Formats: sequence, C-alpha cells, structure tokens
Amino acid sequence: MTKTTFDLIVVGGGPGGYVAAIRGAQLGMSVALVERAELGGICLNWGCIPTKALLHSATVLRACREAAQYGVTGAGEARPDLAAMVARSRKVAGRLGQGVAHLMKKNGVTVFGASAKLAGAGKLALDSGATLSAPHIVLATGARARELPALPVGERIWAYRQALVPADLPKSLLVVGAGAIGAEFASFYRAVGAEVTLIDMTADILPQEDAEISQLARKAFEKQGIRVLTQCAVKASSATATGVKVVLDQQGKQSELEVERVIVAAGIVGNVENLGLERTRVKVEKTHIVTDGLCRTDEPGVYAIGDVAGAPWLAHKASHEAALCVEAIAGKPAHPIDPLRIPACTYSYPQVASIGMTEARAREHAKQNGGEIRVGKFTFAGNGKAIAMGEDQGLVKTVFDAKTGELLGAHIIHPEASELITGYGVAASLEATEEDLMHTVFAHPTLSETLHESVLSAFGRALHA
Repeated sequence: MTKTTFDLIVVGGGPGGYVAAIRGAQLGMSVALVERAELGGICLNWGCIPTKALLHSATVLRACREAAQYGVTGAGEARPDLAAMVARSRKVAGRLGQGVAHLMKKNGVTVFGASAKLAGAGKLALDSGATLSAPHIVLATGARARELPALPVGERIWAYRQALVPADLPKSLLVVGAGAIGAEFASFYRAVGAEVTLIDMTADILPQEDAEISQLARKAFEKQGIRVLTQCAVKASSATATGVKVVLDQQGKQSELEVERVIVAAGIVGNVENLGLERTRVKVEKTHIVTDGLCRTDEPGVYAIGDVAGAPWLAHKASHEAALCVEAIAGKPAHPIDPLRIPACTYSYPQVASIGMTEARAREHAKQNGGEIRVGKFTFAGNGKAIAMGEDQGLVKTVFDAKTGELLGAHIIHPEASELITGYGVAASLEATEEDLMHTVFAHPTLSETLHESVLSAFGRALHA
C-alpha cells in the first residue's frame, strides 16, 4: 500500500522542488514530491539546460567557422545541422531528468506523478484521487511564459517550448522581449543563419543590467547582424502565406514587418492556478505567492519557493530558497537570501553576468545615504588569456562604497562571463572589502585576472590598463 502521510510534501519537481525534497530527506524527514510533468521542471527540460545545449552547439559552430585564425584548416565551411543540434539538446535534458529520478530514489523520496491542490490543513488532494497529508507543504510550482494578446502562440508564433524544438530553420525571425530568454534565442538563431530582429519595450536590451553593459551587448548583437529595436512593441499580428506580419509601434511610429516565425519572450507569470489557494490565507500578488524571508506564506504549514514566489526568476535562487526553507522547517539556523547577492547570467554571445547594484542604482543609493561610490573597469583587451583565446572583447566593471570598501555591484560582458561572476559572488557572501580583493592572488594567465584589475582600477591602482 502506498504511503500517504509524510513529514514534508513538495509540489513541483523543478530546481526548487527537487532540492527541497532532497534536503528534507537529508534532515531525516519522510518526504513526498508531487510533479505533474517531468522531473527537473521547466529549467531542466524546457529552459536552462536545453537552451544552453543549443547555445553550446552555436559556440562550436562559431569556433569551426573561425578556425583558420587559430591555425586550423578545413573547418571554415562548417554548417549547422539543426536537427542534430535539437536532438542533442533533448538528449542532454533527458539525461539530467534521469539523474533527478535517481536522486529521488537514492534519498528515499516518494514521487507522485500527479497534479495537486491544497485540501485543508496539512492535506493535499491529487488528481489521481489520493489524498496526502503532512504538517509542512512546500509549493514549488514554477512559472510559465507570459502570453501577449497580439501574439497568440501557435504554429508560427512560438513560446520557448516551440523555439527549442524547431522542425526547420526559419529564414527570418522576430524575437519579442530582449531580456535573458529573448537575448539567448536571438543569439542562437542568428548563429545558425536566421535573419533576426530583436525588440523590447524598454530603452535598451537586457534592461535589468547595468546600462553600460547593456549598450555593449547591443553593439555586439548588431555587429553579428541582429537587428535591434528598442522602445518598440507589437500592436497586432496576422498570418501570411509564408509566415507572420506584425505591426510594430516604436515611440508612436508604426511600421510593418513580415517574418517566417516569431518567438515571444516577454516575461513569465507564476503557476498559482488550481492549487486551492482560494481556501487558504495565502496571498497572491501579480501572479506570485507572497512569502517572508524564510519562504513562509500566511497559511500555517504552507511555504512557497522559486519562480512561483516571485523575482528574481532564477533556478539557483529557487534551489537556495529550497534549502533554507526546509532547514528552517527542521529548526536549523536559516537566513533569508539577500537579493543583491544572487548572480544573474545571460548566456547569449557574448554572455552577460552581474551581481548586486548597477552603477546607476549604486549612485542613487549613495546619494540617499550621503556617501560616494568608486567604479572600476577593465577590458579584456588587456588580458593575456583573453587575447590568446581570441576573445579579447568585453568588460569587467566593479562598483564599491568609497568609504567602507564594500562591493556594491559587479558586471561582466564576455563569452565566459557566467563562469567568472561567481568570484564576485563568493566575495560578496564573505563581505570582502576592496582590500581583501586587492590582496587576493589571481592565477596567471587566466581570465579571472580581469576581476582583480577591475577592483584595482576602482581605486586608481590598475596595473595593465
């Protein structure tokens, strides 16, 4: 007979949910995980992982095309095999899904393949007819793509799922939304040969990033042949014989654009429907569940983590919340996440990564508190490893409190930015000052030396600028 009573039940098997289940099991709890689709959630199956697999294929393609400059002959005529790229991407996702299933079994987590809703204090009703009970229920139901009335998703208008498994390569493509998801799809499809137009309603692409970094990213995109339109929105769309015609409005000026396909990447909404929240004290604001610093809702025994609990919508934020939430449930010391210590990465070409405040936000913060900031910059053109790799375009930017030496923000644009940002993440978590960073010995030759030089630059001590 299947067990139905547990210490902890987690609803949703994404990077928040499955980590919560594992941590609960590690702490000696009997744990159930309820997932209506694939283990690993959107991130593993239809987001982070398969997208990065496609982007790596594009990186390999780019390297082959540019091989001659590295003294390698015969690879310059490399062509993309889109079907093979997609197949590899799906294989990678499948392998990791199997890995999550193995982790559930290894840790003794009981998995239910079902949908679930709250059914009274400590109870959860499954659509299979079963009722589970536990004193602690963690909601990790994630989020989905935001729908735009002017762009109904279908055969020619794609959300991220359709964009990950194209049957063939569109000759022309419009990407609506220039945040991380839109920028990544624009990079991939341009690399494999599509004519790409990228639009956003804001003043620049990657609007959450530091303005200087966003501008550099835009220049890099345009250099690759991506057409970028900002302060631009889609007002209407209609099918044509070969694709989609859209009406664009850019600061009051309307124009028409016809493309074979459209990708909608205009944000996400939380999956809060059909959870039985209306019968609880759980609050929902703008499609996201309201929680405190330890992921508790207003309903005793009910918690929420990850995308369904609001920004930042990042897998690593969900996983970290999962651990702290379950540790707090178990009575262990737990500390709320400081949003300024959560790194953000965009895996476009070039990549963009950041942590903490932008320069503009830091200046405003300093102004309000009667302080000053110091800003350091170092370009990869001065880094030996970057030059040797042929990737000497990019910038590291650091922002410090001028009086205390606190690292307020760090921003990187470079093909390896996502691997570099963690250095600043560790520094921020350890509350390292500029002196600590200056006295850290960085290996040579490495890209990470740029992190050191940017810190030195902020205090007028750069050695290779």
